[in-house]
Amino acid sequence: MKLIKPIALSALFFFALMQAQAQSLYMPRDIQKAFNKETRQADGTPGKKYWQNHGTYNITITALPPDRNIKGSETIVYENNSPDTLKRLNMKLILNIHKPGAARFGDAGADYLTTGIHFDKFLVNGDAAKINGEGASTNMGVTLAKPLAPHQSVKLDIDWHFEISLQSGREGMIDPTTYYLAYFYPRVSVYDDYNGWDRLPFLDAQEFYNDFNDYTLTVNAPKNYIVWATGTLQNPKAVLQPEYAKRLEKSMTSDSTIHIATAADIAKKNITAQKDQNSWIWKADDISDMAVGISDHYVWDGASTIVDDATHRRASMQAAFQDSAADFHHAVQAGRHSLSWLSHNWPGVPYPFPKMTAFQGFADMEYPMMVNDSHTDDIQFAAFVQDHEIAHTYFPFYMGINESRYAFMDEGWATTFERLIGTDEVGAEKADALYKDFRINGWIHDAVTAEDQPIITMSSELRAGYGNNSYGKPSLSYFALKDMLGDDLFKKALHGYMDRWHGKHPIPWDYFNSMTNLSGRNLDWFFNNWFFSNYYIDLDLQNVGKTNGGYTADIKNVGGFAVPFDVKITYTDGTTETQHQTPAVWEHNQKQIAVNIKTNKTIKAVTLDGNIFMDATPINNTYTIK
Repeated sequence: MKLIKPIALSALFFFALMQAQAQSLYMPRDIQKAFNKETRQADGTPGKKYWQNHGTYNITITALPPDRNIKGSETIVYENNSPDTLKRLNMKLILNIHKPGAARFGDAGADYLTTGIHFDKFLVNGDAAKINGEGASTNMGVTLAKPLAPHQSVKLDIDWHFEISLQSGREGMIDPTTYYLAYFYPRVSVYDDYNGWDRLPFLDAQEFYNDFNDYTLTVNAPKNYIVWATGTLQNPKAVLQPEYAKRLEKSMTSDSTIHIATAADIAKKNITAQKDQNSWIWKADDISDMAVGISDHYVWDGASTIVDDATHRRASMQAAFQDSAADFHHAVQAGRHSLSWLSHNWPGVPYPFPKMTAFQGFADMEYPMMVNDSHTDDIQFAAFVQDHEIAHTYFPFYMGINESRYAFMDEGWATTFERLIGTDEVGAEKADALYKDFRINGWIHDAVTAEDQPIITMSSELRAGYGNNSYGKPSLSYFALKDMLGDDLFKKALHGYMDRWHGKHPIPWDYFNSMTNLSGRNLDWFFNNWFFSNYYIDLDLQNVGKTNGGYTADIKNVGGFAVPFDVKITYTDGTTETQHQTPAVWEHNQKQIAVNIKTNKTIKAVTLDGNIFMDATPINNTYTIK
């Protein structure tokens, strides 16, 4: 007998150890190195040795529609804040995606193809650099004659030109005299603490990873062309006629929509200063990108809303669009609601920028302080799309998400916020129906292997399954965690995570560790379940049996995800009752649980209802007692 107790204790200790190990999160070796180097910490905070590099960009571009040739000149001062000596730089040339032979997901028609970026000058610290920019890659290496030591900077002087594509997507020609310019300038790639240079190809369907830089942008455009861009317009009185400069200024403090330039105004061809070319100067600091819209016939609306009650700071909401687009006539007021609601509710962080512009294009795509949205006759759906794109302000622009590798870190959150704000705009029933139909239905009823790849799978490695892994599945994980923690604790932890990583480059483990640390709950089991598994959603209500004090419902988790659900009970007397179960019920056994139903009544039937957590086989979610 004396030998049994030590053996039993050892077995219990071994079991507990195995459980602890089973719940720890997988971490790739390159990520582990960052933690070992103390650039990131296990509690989710940036480490004491965290660093990131920075650029100061002074850019001038000239666009003279209908001429498709765009000319650019820039000076970049790039600061190496890393502990590494850099022997080379990596440049991002996103517009090379238009070149024949570029690696891309989709097909490219003749109107999409161009000859890409051409360099007219490339100086490094005043000396001509040896570059290899004539290929079809969206990355270009630049060898430095003098390596860039830690805490030193290098100056790049670059002249380039390109032809804007006829087929507009995220950027390109909207119509012969309307251009949307995005990713139009050569930029230095991110060099980070866990991967070094970001050299992932663009591939035309993925998204971006940028440093936080300071920008001064000058856009030279012909008279009677209006320019909209990221940042704050520095010289409105120099480029606009006095009446229109006044209207723009008035819109900055107006709740009501100000028609800064109407179709009738534009027809007079006297909106801008009447020089052959006007130089529109925009400035934005601590931001990850710049985008530009140009048109000679788009109308211009503006208004503003309070986004920070503590300071009474207002943000401007503007829209540029064809006068015939009825949906865009609602864009300013819909956008005011978005900016205010997101600032005050979810995520509940004041909109961090001075303005937002909705530009009518084709992409349904976000940029810092701008969205490029397509026209639709469905005004409600137009607001839904605009809500989603504006929500991206926080992820990836408030926090520097690596979208190329971890798209779920921004698309999942924008998808979450779109449903939350939609509940306010159209009611919970309609918002949930749209969320299920648009985000979840296709995945949960598609049994192909690719759809069940773990969310943590790098986005750059996905083709099939990219959409669900980036949008619907991670969004459900955020809603599941919100359900389990409750709104107050969830928001507290979310705000802490955002505060820690605002203006920095978080990775998934920073999110996982921050939410655990800030909530005071060990959530490794939850994140293991949702992000590192091949699970889906499928509950099987196997039995409802009588017990002392009520009934027990035996539930098998066939799909595996730790989802919340309602137990809907119908009694023989015709009354009904609903008992909600949070994901916490799966913490100790993610495959099988028994839910106790305390009641003195006789149950006729029980149904499991996940609402937005749609079940793959709902036929086995109801049990009728015979």
